[in-house]
Amino acid sequence: MTEYSKLPAEEPWRIFRIMAEFVEGFEELAHVGPAVSIFGSAREEPGSKYYDLAVQTAYEVGKAGFSVITGGGGGIMEAANKGARKAGVKSIGLNIELPQEQLPNKYQTMSLHFRYFFCRKVMFLKYAHGFIAMPGGFGTMDEYFEALVLIQTLKQAYFPVICMGSEFWGGLIDWIKTVMLDHGNYIDPEDLNVFAVSDDPKEAARIIKDFHQSNGRGGIQQPPGIRQPTDGQ
Repeated sequence: MTEYSKLPAEEPWRIFRIMAEFVEGFEELAHVGPAVSIFGSAREEPGSKYYDLAVQTAYEVGKAGFSVITGGGGGIMEAANKGARKAGVKSIGLNIELPQEQLPNKYQTMSLHFRYFFCRKVMFLKYAHGFIAMPGGFGTMDEYFEALVLIQTLKQAYFPVICMGSEFWGGLIDWIKTVMLDHGNYIDPEDLNVFAVSDDPKEAARIIKDFHQSNGRGGIQQPPGIRQPTDGQ
C-alpha cells in the first residue's frame, strides 16, 4: 500500500457528518408544507432597495400560503425571513458554517445548521415549490444556476424560478438569450421557459401560487412555460 492510498484517520468519519446533515435536514423539512426558497446577497443593508423588496416579496409569498426558506444569514436572507415572520408563516434558515462566521438572523422560526454547502443546497431544492433569486453575488448565482440545471436535466421536479429585480438581472438574461442561445446554441429555446423576471412581489407570489394550484409539486419534465420574461426585462 502506497502512502497515497492511505486515508487519514478522520476521513471515514466525514461520511457520518455528511449523513447526519442529510438526516437532520430531511427530518426537519419534510413536514414544513409548501415552501419557497429565497436567495440573495448577505451584503444588503436594512432599508436598501433590494432589502425592502425581499421583505415585501417574502411577505406576499407567505400570504399566498408558502413557508419561506433562506440561507439564514444577514442581508437579503434576513429580509426574507423578516417578511415571512410578518406574514405569520414558517421562517426557515439553513445556516452555514463559514471561516468568516455567519450569524443567524433573528427572524427565523426554524434554524438548521450545515457544515457542507452541498448538503445545504439539497435542502433548498428538495423542499422548494418555488425559487426566488434576489440580487446577489457568486453564491446567489451558484444557487440560481443549480436550480436551472437540475430542472433542465430532469433531475428535479420543476417549479417556478423567479429573478426579482429586472435592473439587476436584465444584462444576464440578455446574455443568456443572445450568447448561450442565439450565438452558441448551448441551450434550447425551451430552457428559457424555466425562469421569469419580475419587479412586483405580488406578481411573484401569484406566479408561484398559480403554478402550485395547477401542477402541485411539479413534474419531472420540462414545463411548457411558467411565464416568459417580457422584452426589456
